[in-house]
Amino acid sequence: MISFYLNGKRHELTQLNPNTTVLEYLRLHEGQTDTKEGCGSGDCGACTVMVQRLPNASQPALNDENGDEKNATPPFYTINSCITLVSLMDGHHLMTASYLADNPEHHPERALLHPAQQAMVECHGSQCGFCTPGFVMSLACVYENNRMQTSQEAASQKDTKQLSYDEVVASISGNLCRCTGYRPIIEAGLLMSDIGQQREAEHSAVKDLTISLATDAMRSTKESAVSGNVPAEQKNQEPHGIAPAISDAGRQLYMPKSLDELNQVLAAYPQATIWAGGTDLGLSVTQHLVDHEVIIQLSAVEALKSWSLFDAKSDSSNEESDNEQSSSQTLVLGAGMSYQQMLPVLEQYFPSFAQVFERIASPQIRNMGTIGGNIANASPIGDLPPILLALDASIQLRYCAPNRKESGENLDNSDSIYTDEIIPLSEFFLDYKKTKLQAGSYVVAIHIPLMHDNQHLFIHKISKRYEDDISACLLAARIDVSTDGMTIENAKLGLGGMAAIPLLATTCQQALVGQAAEVASFEQAAQVLSADVTPMTDVRASREYRSHVVQRLLVKCGKQLVAGRQTETA
Repeated sequence: MISFYLNGKRHELTQLNPNTTVLEYLRLHEGQTDTKEGCGSGDCGACTVMVQRLPNASQPALNDENGDEKNATPPFYTINSCITLVSLMDGHHLMTASYLADNPEHHPERALLHPAQQAMVECHGSQCGFCTPGFVMSLACVYENNRMQTSQEAASQKDTKQLSYDEVVASISGNLCRCTGYRPIIEAGLLMSDIGQQREAEHSAVKDLTISLATDAMRSTKESAVSGNVPAEQKNQEPHGIAPAISDAGRQLYMPKSLDELNQVLAAYPQATIWAGGTDLGLSVTQHLVDHEVIIQLSAVEALKSWSLFDAKSDSSNEESDNEQSSSQTLVLGAGMSYQQMLPVLEQYFPSFAQVFERIASPQIRNMGTIGGNIANASPIGDLPPILLALDASIQLRYCAPNRKESGENLDNSDSIYTDEIIPLSEFFLDYKKTKLQAGSYVVAIHIPLMHDNQHLFIHKISKRYEDDISACLLAARIDVSTDGMTIENAKLGLGGMAAIPLLATTCQQALVGQAAEVASFEQAAQVLSADVTPMTDVRASREYRSHVVQRLLVKCGKQLVAGRQTETA
């Protein structure tokens, strides 16, 4: 069973097509037509809804370096309902635009609009109105998170911190408007705080969107319902003893709660569709009309959403280097971590990596998309793989054996049904959309060695739009220099959007090794880039454009390296 709240009312589902999206459920099952369908692919934002993770339900959490859990995401976040499975709402409160106003009598003329709605009215932020609900949800989300953060940081402070222009623009970067234009919508976003402060001063009733229902009862009821409603004979029929969360007409969706359960279900259904955030896989349902028979949803496997640091001894054979560090640290990111969850970790350990996130997708996509899904998807235009290749990352894979119950083998011991393998990420991609993954296997984690003081990371993405757009090409360069900063000792150049798979420009890398850390070295190395890759031509860019741009980006990396060295010595 899955259980969640929709606009303040609890919903429990056991019989439902697992391929049902949030948008389909809202419009066709519940008649909530205030949420619109636009592109059906997570690009336009017309279907944006706001979600709150219930405090006592399963929710993504991060572990800090001390192993303590901490909240990774704000209380409210937005999603594209058109490509999000409704099962991913388990343990959440789902809100649509009609829920925002304080309208207890369901009388529009007596309703007190949410500050986001009122601001859109006052700033004339809507014309045809089709995109308006999505914009309102994005603005309401940033307003509510800002209001809650301000109250937590300074409980005695009466005035809500004003949202900046950049914060408003970032919040609506995943929403498209065709007729109104962005100026009045941005003005509405800037006006929200003033409206909220004015209402507080006037003691006007303001609707509290933070749900305060009996979520403990929700969890206990859910657990008892799962164990009580599932007939014993059905549980016995399951080869792994785990019942599906929802099912309909032979289609099943499983929500394992641990890695052991995941291993067992996947061993029983090696051909199942593994579903994490589904920001790309969701298009198989909405665009290609695929009806997945068995889905294994990873949202409840908390072990895939944590991170850690561990010491890895170096392979240095120089015995005279005993006085130097003989070990290096590696950052391990669980494959189920969303972009939003990774961001604070990367800000701490890879700041230049974190800065690229504002160029990757939209807030709605970053709230759902995962690092493991982005890699396993094996798209040649994926933004993360080229950066991870430049950082010498490795990928941890798990292969679950087919169900061997018929042979009398005991599968209670998880060690007997899976094997792990850690390989360089550069060996993971085989061909277009082909990887080392096999039936019954999945990505467990990504291992990234931390950078040393003499290592520098530069990342450049080229796209037609600055925000929320697919890469025409992406270059990630990690340059290792000597202690005095004058010589290039090693280089890793990750390329995206240039070939059928993300790859390393090995010839170009080698041309940099041993050269002076000067711009001329990068200009010379750029000339051999054609030996590594022959770019493709598509709707985003031509072959010639991609070749020329990446060469100039490599030179730009050299200029950044030299400029950084001059700043340090100034």
